[in-house]
Amino acid sequence: MTPEEVGRRVVALLTPVEATASVSGGQAHARATVDVPPAAWADTLRAVRDDAELACDFFDWLSAVDELADGFDVVVHLWSTRHRHGVLLRTRVPRQTPTVASVVDVFPGAAWHERETHEMFGVDFTGHRGLAPLLLPPEFEGHPLRKEFVLASRVAKPWPGAKEPGESEAGGGRRAVRPPGVPAPGEWGAVPAPAGPVTVGDRAAARAPRERPARPAPGARPPRTPGPGAAGDDPAATARPAPDGPGMSDGPARGDQAGDEGGTA
Repeated sequence: MTPEEVGRRVVALLTPVEATASVSGGQAHARATVDVPPAAWADTLRAVRDDAELACDFFDWLSAVDELADGFDVVVHLWSTRHRHGVLLRTRVPRQTPTVASVVDVFPGAAWHERETHEMFGVDFTGHRGLAPLLLPPEFEGHPLRKEFVLASRVAKPWPGAKEPGESEAGGGRRAVRPPGVPAPGEWGAVPAPAGPVTVGDRAAARAPRERPARPAPGARPPRTPGPGAAGDDPAATARPAPDGPGMSDGPARGDQAGDEGGTA
C-alpha cells in the first residue's frame, strides 16, 4: 500500500471519529500520518494493529513534540512486518493538562517510551502503572525537552568558540548572540534582574572590539631601511678581508704545525 492508501484506510477504520490523513517526508521516507483526537488514541493503535490490510504489528517508537502554546503532539510510529509499510499516528494534548491514555495494553513495548516521554515532556499516560524516572535522577526537577526549560550549562559557562556570529572572544563588529536555550536577562530566576545587553561570557564582554589599520595604497609604502646589526652597517665586517676559499684561514693548518714540531724534535 502507498502512504496515501494507508492514510485513507486508517481514516475509514476510525469512522465516525474525526481523523485527518497526510503524508510526511518524501520518496523512500514517505509515511502516512494520521491525526486523531486524544480520546481515540488507544483505540486507533488497536485498530491499526488488528486490521488485516494494515497489520501494523511492530511498535517502533513513541515520543512527543513541544508545540508551545498549542500543547504537545504525542507521536507513535508503527510498522507492518507482513506488508512492509508504516504509519505515524499523532494526537495533540493541551499544555495545561497533558494527559492521554496509555497504550501499554496494546503494545507492551511502549512502556519505556511512555516513561521517557513523561520524564522529558511531562505528559501523563493514564493507565500506566510505572511512570518512574527512566533517564534522570529522582531529585531532578523539570522536563528537559520542553522548550521553556532553561539550559543551565549554557548560562554557567561561555558558549565555546565562534559557533555563532559575534560569539568569538576576539571581538568584532557583530553583536553578541545569546546561546540557544538561554532566556534574555531578567526573564528567569527567583529575582528577575532588569533586562540589559546580551553578553556571552565575562571575557568576551570585557574585551573591546579591535580595529585593523588601513592598508596603504599600492606604491605608497616607504622603502625598507636595514635594521641595526646588518652587514652594511658593521665597519668591522667591511674591514675584514674575505677568505680565499672554503676552509682557508690566517693561521697555519693543523698538519703544518705537526710537521714543524716533528722537524725540530
